[in-house]
Amino acid sequence: MNITIISVGKLKERYLKDAIAEYSKRLTRYCKLDIIELQDEKTPDNASEKEEELIKEKEGRAILSKIKENAFVVAMDLKGKQLTSEEFANFIENQGIVGNSNIVFIIGGSLGISQEVIKRANEKICFSKMTFPHQLFRVMLLEQIYRGFRIMKNEPYHK
Repeated sequence: MNITIISVGKLKERYLKDAIAEYSKRLTRYCKLDIIELQDEKTPDNASEKEEELIKEKEGRAILSKIKENAFVVAMDLKGKQLTSEEFANFIENQGIVGNSNIVFIIGGSLGISQEVIKRANEKICFSKMTFPHQLFRVMLLEQIYRGFRIMKNEPYHK
């Protein structure tokens, strides 16, 4: 299975880079992982709603340009469905069963994901109604993907 994470924003903090490197290394046993970082657009402090929408659209075009035509796209979106870790593992496993071997997870920038990307998404998932920094969320997503593969293989880790 091929898993791609497209994320808006560059990681700066060393501890987050270390965590991502660790989960990326662990995932090599289960899938081919590709992480694509896209430049986030600077948002002025007093940006209007229209300016924010234009920024999301620009980031959205950059995201869409990195998605292959045959990819199964999962937008990480506050309006998406919430899953347990077991349900998330089943979700990933079922994509492979039905022939979707290229799964792309989208993490938007600080303003969220554009409507064009939401329309392209085959599925929308929400980890929590809480707001997290998108850089930290990348670690959380990788951890849940890793946990999901461990659950699928009935390997110890998940409690």
